[in-house]
Amino acid sequence: MTRSQSRTVLVRVREALPELRPSEKRIADLLLKEPARVAEMSIAVLARECTTSTTSVVRFYKRIGYERFQDLRLDIAREVTREFLEHNEQTPLTGDVSPTDSLKDIVKKVATSETLSIADTADVLRLDHLQEAVELAANARRIDIFGIGASAFVGLDLQQKLTRIGLTALNWTDSHAAWTSAVTLDQNCLAIAISHSGSTPDTIEYLRLAQSVGARTVGITNFRNSPFGRLSDVVLTTAARETTFRSGALGSRIAQLMIIDCLFIGIAQSAYEKSMSALRDTYEAVHKPRK
Repeated sequence: MTRSQSRTVLVRVREALPELRPSEKRIADLLLKEPARVAEMSIAVLARECTTSTTSVVRFYKRIGYERFQDLRLDIAREVTREFLEHNEQTPLTGDVSPTDSLKDIVKKVATSETLSIADTADVLRLDHLQEAVELAANARRIDIFGIGASAFVGLDLQQKLTRIGLTALNWTDSHAAWTSAVTLDQNCLAIAISHSGSTPDTIEYLRLAQSVGARTVGITNFRNSPFGRLSDVVLTTAARETTFRSGALGSRIAQLMIIDCLFIGIAQSAYEKSMSALRDTYEAVHKPRK
């Protein structure tokens, strides 16, 4: 594990969560909740705190890419120090909202969570994957987009942006409509799917149907090794920091929007003059005085 990778240690722990055994997940949960404490623990103490064995601790840190426990502790300490310097000691690292928080605390914690979600996403986003997604979209005859819940709003944002630069883009929020559209795609089309968990059955089926007719696929998810991620031709990974109010899709939504913005700007830049002309025309169409 190199020093340059230490900044994303908590990101990699979050990404591994769906694949962890129950004993390993208890270790991950404590690490994410109280990283400063874990950074000072021995293997034996950590195992005792998580009601598991030292063997499980060893299995856990090897699963997330470490050969030695002291290297994991060192990277956690670096992460704690970084976030302490970027924010302040009154802001918890996790950003979790508690029932007793004041509105001032809530604002601070949400700001911290969303700011770090964007920063961590920028760290883990693979530029070669982003470039491939840009090229696929720029050359597609048609782009279909599908997401459920909060991801649907992110898809709508992308669809509106792409339409403004003259691309044919459709956003689907209903599963059956998305599936029926997916089977009308071809090898010159692109299907973009958005899912924070990467395990939403309806979104996975959408990707499967699109691939079955030869369309290329791009998946936007927080978990690269999820079923969703494995099914996508190109995976754009977020690194969202969700709070205890996960159903509100706080960190995941802002991280997905960051990916969407990067993707859109890359597409627009690939055909700069055409895109700028379309943006001017669409702006004038909306702002032109009406009689």
